[in-house]
Amino acid sequence: MGADSGRYRGTESRISQWLRRRPKPQPEADDAARLALLLAVAEAGMPISPAAHPVGYRCSCERIGCPTPARHPVSFAWQTQSTTDRAQIERWAAGQPLANFITATGMVHDVLDVPLPAGLAALERLTAAGIDVGPVAQSGDDRLLFFTATRGTPEDEDEWWPCELDCHPETMDEHPGLRWHCRGSYVLLPPARLPGELDVHWIRGPEHPLPDPLTLLETLTDACAQYAAAESGLDHGAVAWPLGR
Repeated sequence: MGADSGRYRGTESRISQWLRRRPKPQPEADDAARLALLLAVAEAGMPISPAAHPVGYRCSCERIGCPTPARHPVSFAWQTQSTTDRAQIERWAAGQPLANFITATGMVHDVLDVPLPAGLAALERLTAAGIDVGPVAQSGDDRLLFFTATRGTPEDEDEWWPCELDCHPETMDEHPGLRWHCRGSYVLLPPARLPGELDVHWIRGPEHPLPDPLTLLETLTDACAQYAAAESGLDHGAVAWPLGR
């Protein structure tokens, strides 16, 4: 096993200790706190729309064998439905008090979605280097979400590429490393509840400005490669860790 992998295992141990010491989040935010968090996302320019929620270990969509329970939009028109309009968000929150919410990526923002241990290690390195990191959320017990500015605009179509990792949940297991959520994708927003008493919560809130994803990408991909090497027992240099596009 390579030296980089050994160093990473030490980091992973520290992260595990940090997670064990971390207080368990409340199972539900109260209505006012939930609405305030949703409106803060909208005020940051990130469009949102309602999503499914857990019913025990099942999904509220009642689809038999739902592949991503409580993690998907309730409407097939989520891309056009997503909005930053305050009045609409207030109506959704009041009318669907149990609903989770997603944010559609590729319009204003993208999300770099990485394994939790790799993401926490990268976050530590980025902040130690003085690099501006935007909003960061933890999703369940296995993923960390880095919110960034989008790399494309309608006026610069060549800079856009499709990302359908969450549009087709059955493909997500094929992308265990870094997933780049951009045009045509979405992520679940805090505060959200997941089956098994898990949740989605902010580590760094939406008040932080969105950085260019390229300022984070090298550190995130390196952390993912080290994580893969540590998990597989391979030398860091032998691992090619693909981006999810």
